[in-house]
Parts: sequence; C-alpha cells; structure tokens
Amino acid sequence: MIDGPLTVPAALHGDRVDRALALLTGWPRSAVQDLIDGGAVLVDGRAVSKSHRLRAGAVLEVLDEPVLETGAPPVADPALVVDVRFSDDDVVVVAKPAGLVVHPGAGHAGGTLVNGLLARFPEIGSVGDPMRPGIVHRLDRDTSGLLAVARSARAYDSLVAQLAARTVERGYVALAWGQMPSPRGLIDAPIGRSGARRTRMAVRSAGKQARTEYEVVETYARPECTLLACRLETGRTHQIRVHLAAIGHPVVGDATYGGSREQIVLARPFLHARTLGFDHPATGERLRFEEPLPEELQAVLDRLADPDA
Repeated sequence: MIDGPLTVPAALHGDRVDRALALLTGWPRSAVQDLIDGGAVLVDGRAVSKSHRLRAGAVLEVLDEPVLETGAPPVADPALVVDVRFSDDDVVVVAKPAGLVVHPGAGHAGGTLVNGLLARFPEIGSVGDPMRPGIVHRLDRDTSGLLAVARSARAYDSLVAQLAARTVERGYVALAWGQMPSPRGLIDAPIGRSGARRTRMAVRSAGKQARTEYEVVETYARPECTLLACRLETGRTHQIRVHLAAIGHPVVGDATYGGSREQIVLARPFLHARTLGFDHPATGERLRFEEPLPEELQAVLDRLADPDA
C-alpha cells in the first residue's frame, strides 16, 4: 500500500492517470487499471476512468493493494473438469460452480476455472490477457452460474465491446432477507472499495456508477425473505451483494455483507447467475442461456415453501 496520497508532478501534467500512477509506483499498468476500474484510485477525492487526464498538483489516493501478477501464465489442469453449456470456434459458455475461482490471482495460483479451460480449449491461451486468458467477465468465487469465455481474438474484442455497451444480458437469482418495499425497483448507487475494510466493497459517493434492477419472484414468511430476479446494468465487484445490503436486505448466506443468520444456514451467498445473453461475435445471432439453481440453493427454497415439512 502507498504510504499516503501522491501529488502529481509537473512532468506528468496531461498524462493519463493509469500511465502516471504506473510511473509513480512502478506497478504494472494492467494492475493499476484494475485498481481504477474497481474504484480504488481517487483523483482529488473522486473516482475517475483510466483515461482521465491529470493536472499538475492533483492529489492521487490509492485505497487498495494492486494484484501483481508474478510468474508464468496459468497452465492447463486436466483434473479440473469444466461444465460446458455451449462452445464453437469463438465462444464457450460454462456453468461455474460455487467455490471455484475464475482465474489465478493472489492466493490462487492454480485450481481455477482458467486452468480447466486451458486443458480443454488450449487456444484460449493466446486470447486476451495472458494471465487470465479468454476471460471477459467474472463471477465471485462463491457465486454459481453462467460465464462467457472468448475462444478467439475477435470474440474477445466483441464481448468486451458488448459489455461496455451494456448489451450483454446478465440475470441473477438472489434470496434476500426481509420483504422488499416494492415488487420491482432500481438500485442506483456508486460502488467503490470500503474505507474500513479494503477486501470489501461499499456504496461510496466516490465510487463507480452501479445500477441493479430487481423484481420480486416470491416472498416467504418463515423466516421472512424474498426471492429476487436481478439484472445488472453495470458489473462492479460484489455489486448485487453490496446494493441489497445497502438497502437493508442482504443476500441470505452472505457473511461478508451481513447476510449470515441462524434461521437459514448456508455456506455461501444465495446468488446464482441464471441467464446470460449476447450477440454471437461472428454471426451476430442473439444467444441466450439459462442455468437452473444448483441443488443446495433449490433445497433452501423447497424448505421455505414448506416450512412444516
């Protein structure tokens, strides 16, 4: 962690913030960009994009440690079986189980989804970032569900552009504590790194724009909780979990954001990426996939539907 704020010298006036911070710290530019995308870099007290141009004398604050990629790129692991829902020459759609990290990083040198993907689709090793090949979006370790992976360079560019344009459909199922104030709603609140605990995210005025739509699917009385269909307009780290906790309805089983309670014992957040839709990078055809709830989450709903059983 940097010891205190940094003041932009005159020599870096007009430079992009990602380039300037990389020069000032010696960190790789890709690591700096990840920090900026996560809302962990402030310029004069506010979050900015990585292309923001600095002025001499501006104050840079870094709220988190960068993930510094060291060593060789990830290698294939044939023992890690990948659950493929669709594949062709350009795209792979996988169903990720809870507990599996998407790509190597701090504390997870191997045993990730990427290691399994490389064993089955070795060509993704040359697609995108070599440390996280083929990966265009992510799911939290303990979130299950659908994930698209680029198998070709054109697919990578197309999917990244579609995500930026917010035309990728990402639908989630979440079980939240309590009763929602309305049958549907939009949570529009910026998200950034928590100032108190850097491993957590929080609603912060200096964070990145984040919008989550929700719709009530079912309500339960014993204990009082609500099944929600959520749709992401943006893709911030822990977005649904942070947004629901911020309005007083944390995700059931989410120990990080106040959702772990004795009425429902669950070893993971009740959050599942159920639907995924995007335009095929080569044909333009709209593809849409649905993934049913895993057994442990369906079992919770079965008990809630018949609490006396």
